[in-house]
Amino acid sequence: MTYREFWQPLTARYDEGEAKAITRMVAEVRYGLTLADVLAGRLETVDEHQLSQLQQRLLAGEPVQYVLGEAQFLGRWFHVEPGVLIPRPETEELVQHVLACTQPASWQGAILDIGTGSGCIAITLAAELPHAHVAAWDISDKALAIATNNARRHLPPPGGMEGFLPPLGGIEGGFLLVDALHPPLCDHDCWDIIVSNPPYVCEEEKTQMEAHVLDYEPHEALFVPDDDPLLFYRSIGRYALQALKPGGWLFFELNACHAHATATLLQGMGFQHVDIIRDQYGKERFIKTCK
Repeated sequence: MTYREFWQPLTARYDEGEAKAITRMVAEVRYGLTLADVLAGRLETVDEHQLSQLQQRLLAGEPVQYVLGEAQFLGRWFHVEPGVLIPRPETEELVQHVLACTQPASWQGAILDIGTGSGCIAITLAAELPHAHVAAWDISDKALAIATNNARRHLPPPGGMEGFLPPLGGIEGGFLLVDALHPPLCDHDCWDIIVSNPPYVCEEEKTQMEAHVLDYEPHEALFVPDDDPLLFYRSIGRYALQALKPGGWLFFELNACHAHATATLLQGMGFQHVDIIRDQYGKERFIKTCK
């Protein structure tokens, strides 16, 4: 199958530029072929039946990251599959804002990632902050299994878990099955930083979303009730007031439609210096605040 024979049918679902980009990603990630290789006709040496199967999954609307089982996040490749969200550029920015509050070479604080999914936030922070302690929560057993395997890929032995927290304040470290709406009691200061990209898309916004997101990505990681869009921010904020050390930081990714309402909520709870931060597209996408 030639390069054109692969990408051209994909234009039934994607524009030409995206169809070509998807084809190049398939060639690189699955077969190790560079763009020069593809343009030189090396794709024609790949088993045509395999390529046809991949093409049919893409034509059905399955995201290329799930088709390949891989998504890139700040220069690292993470295994993804249905059951965890595909990491997005906005979340890369969230991690960069967290890192800007630390000194990567020597920072030794404790970080909690709430709603870890594939583990991309927690693992990236653990890798970039080699002396930090990191823990991560999710409500999904499947997500925690995927995150644990991604940690083994990217973090030092033993088992890829070096740098993840030992027991702290009665809370086991590592990847834990915890419901963000019912966090464990914490009667003293545990964390220097809490970071979360919680569900924040209202049900009424479904009509504005791409079919491949609605059909394949986990709804429990995306959606909140229309009548309570700040559900997770309220719960995580309450936990953070108990669990953050004095002066500790809380970072959120958020729905730009509810940025100011989220800021008002956190201010009313007693957080200090509540800052709304715009993403690279100019949307009010993040909040940074301290206890």
